[in-house]
Amino acid sequence: MINEKTSEGVGLYARSSHRPVLYRDFCKSDAIRRRYWARNYVGWPRFSSLKPNNTHKILKKLEDAKKVRCIVTQNVDNLHAKAGSRRVIELHGTAFKVMCLNCDQRICRYYLQDIFNKLNPHMSAICQMIRPDGDVDLLQEQVEEFVVPACEYCGGILKPDIIFFGDNVPRQVVESVKYNVEHSDSLLVLGSTLTTYSAYRIILQANNAGKPIAILNIGKTRADNLADIKVEGRCGDVLVRICTMMDQHKVFT
Repeated sequence: MINEKTSEGVGLYARSSHRPVLYRDFCKSDAIRRRYWARNYVGWPRFSSLKPNNTHKILKKLEDAKKVRCIVTQNVDNLHAKAGSRRVIELHGTAFKVMCLNCDQRICRYYLQDIFNKLNPHMSAICQMIRPDGDVDLLQEQVEEFVVPACEYCGGILKPDIIFFGDNVPRQVVESVKYNVEHSDSLLVLGSTLTTYSAYRIILQANNAGKPIAILNIGKTRADNLADIKVEGRCGDVLVRICTMMDQHKVFT
């Protein structure tokens, strides 16, 4: 199952011209890293406190009923885990961990927030809008004054443990997705346009393996021509109806 939040005209990206930073730019530029972390720092309290919605909860229920083998998500918000789902593959990583580009050491994002607080005691801003990766808008003066720490272990560059544009999905993640597609009866896509190849590749794998494919999304997707079933609608609304019918047939008992 692929889950994302980029249906046509829906979601935070649809309301903004903002696009995430490129991997190569983050690695090469101190200024870009400072801007990224300053904005991420201000958005973190709200971003990290987000709660699972009906879709997350229904997927957990379907997993418990052994109707969902595995969830592959392009989101980095950890909401599937918060909902209690156990078999989740985070295709693009998670914003709740931070890695060092030099020694590959990983730390908890909450721990980094404590370090930011100590290094930037006068930093304050009101978060008006938050994006799917926790990013917000700040004044240039606020960004320039922001202090970013280095890795405590080796002095290397700290980066959120997510896949930026221009970066590659780790091989072990790709193989895990492939294995689960091969051992599943079918593939369900929820709320994704499948624009990125990392997601579209999963559709191709399922199609090549002869697995039935169903897509639930608002608007067109990249793989509509490969779908056996295509439903236009909001994930929460449609899944609630499906679960109601399953309850009536005592599927969850």
